[in-house]
Amino acid sequence: MARVLEAHLAASPDRLRGIRHACAWDVSPSVETANPCPPSLMAEPQFRAGLRCLRAYKLSFELWVYHPQLSEAAALARAVPEVLMIVNHVGGPLGVGPYTGKRDEVYQHWKHGIEELATCPNVVVKLGGLGMRRCGFEWHAQPLPPTSNELARVMAPYYLFCIERFGPDRCMFESNFPVDKASYAYGTLWNAFKRMTEHFSHGEREAAVL
Repeated sequence: MARVLEAHLAASPDRLRGIRHACAWDVSPSVETANPCPPSLMAEPQFRAGLRCLRAYKLSFELWVYHPQLSEAAALARAVPEVLMIVNHVGGPLGVGPYTGKRDEVYQHWKHGIEELATCPNVVVKLGGLGMRRCGFEWHAQPLPPTSNELARVMAPYYLFCIERFGPDRCMFESNFPVDKASYAYGTLWNAFKRMTEHFSHGEREAAVL
């Protein structure tokens, strides 16, 4: 592991800032995953040992999971507190397969996981990714693309809850383009971010890189 990290740092000493690994997995085969991983990967001793290597090189760890895995992600963060963990795509709330039509139930489950993660001081979160089809909002299937008002209304409960629990300094808005391009335009999304945070102070907006 150390040799691999050192080789990457030697090749790109000014650009490499962290390692990203997709740990997203769900018991249902109807939840498609671009980079499938084995279940319970985050609990594997060898995986955690590899993660601990990042500290010596001052590298962060970017993590992609689905909402049923948020408690596992929190356990990983507590097991390796010396490494900064960046949770991608607002924790991956699902809305397809067995989660179809269960938006309220998923949201409550997701909120519980986010609250648990927020207690880990080494965890920050990226606010974005809800345009992915697996989130189940079906924007890609609408006859007309959503407006920034619509996006702000639907996304705000997720993003603002994260900001409330983590604080603006531990959150960062992300576009997740080009993946989210199937659901809405880039400019429309950023206008939605502005609408969601219009009541924030200038300092709070700056903290969330808006």
